[in-house]
Parts: sequence; C-alpha cells; structure tokens
Amino acid sequence: MANRLSQIATRTGDDGTTGLGDGQRVPKDHLRIAAMGDVDELNSQLGVLLAEPLPDDIRELLITIQHELFNLGGELSIPGYELLKADAVLRLDQALAHYNAQLPRLAEFILPAGTRSAAIAHVARTIARRAERAVVALAAIEAVNTAPRQYLNRLSDLLFVLARVLNRANLDGLGGDDVYWHSERLLKANQAEPDGAA
Repeated sequence: MANRLSQIATRTGDDGTTGLGDGQRVPKDHLRIAAMGDVDELNSQLGVLLAEPLPDDIRELLITIQHELFNLGGELSIPGYELLKADAVLRLDQALAHYNAQLPRLAEFILPAGTRSAAIAHVARTIARRAERAVVALAAIEAVNTAPRQYLNRLSDLLFVLARVLNRANLDGLGGDDVYWHSERLLKANQAEPDGAA
C-alpha cells in the first residue's frame, strides 16, 4: 500500500480505464467503479458532517462507520472478496434502534432541513441511497456479497434518524425539532378548523 500511495499521478488512467484491487483494469464507467465512487462520496460527506459540532456518541459512531465504508469500498474493489462482515450490519441495526427509541413518532413527512449538521446528515442519507442503488445494479451483472447492500440500506435509515436527533441536539441554536412538510392535505385541514381552534 505504501508504494501505491507514493505516486498519486500515475497517468495509467489516461486511456479511460482504472485498476481494481486484484490488478485487472476496467472502464471508468463500469458499474463496479460507479458503486465504489458512490461509497467514496458517502464517506467524504460523513467527513464533512464530522467537521460539525456533534454529540460525542454520534461522533464516535460516525468515525466507526467511516472505517466500515472504507472496508466496503475495498470489498467492491476486489471481485469475489469479502471485507465487510455481517456484524457491521448488526451494529447499524443496534444504533438505529437506540437512536430511534429517543424520538417521537412522525405524524407527517419532514424536510431535509433544520440545523446544519442535520441537513448534512440528510445529504449523506441520499448518497447512501444512491450507493445502494449502484450496488444493486452491479449485483445484477456480477456476484456481489449481501452485506454491502444491507449495510448501505441500514445506513441510509440511520442517517435519517440521526438527522432528527441532531435537530433536537440543537448544537448551533438553529434547530430543536423536525422541519415538517406543509402538505396540501395538512393545509386544508388547518384551514377547515374554526377560528380559535387548538
């Protein structure tokens, strides 16, 4: 690895191909490269989130997730290789249950808004969904282990929940609650209430 990182501009990709972890070269628009790129983008977005003020437990969780995403990317870079383990998926399930238990039930859809940290978590959530779609597309043409798809699915759910938690943490003074979507149905229901109705 040290030798690989000693030269950043190798120029070997000038022909439109890139190397996988097993040495084979594939086109840069290959579905495997797309999935790896989405996972890399997701990890980078979590790096942006980690630059924000965060509760210590969430910071520790996100750092663990970054390492696991690096493992996921490594697994995708070597066809047939397994690096992300099932216990990583279980860890996300446990975190999801833990943080979701602290939140009130949703009565309406929410917008990806609120505090800066919550908004960044929502962006990461959408990238996780895209990465999941990319892995599913890859699995349609090549063998892919189940853990990467499951991990990305759980992570997108967890990031949604963490965005709600971060709005309530209110570390920048701009949040405190979910930002609700003003649906036509909700607006009509409010307009139908008589004046002074609670």
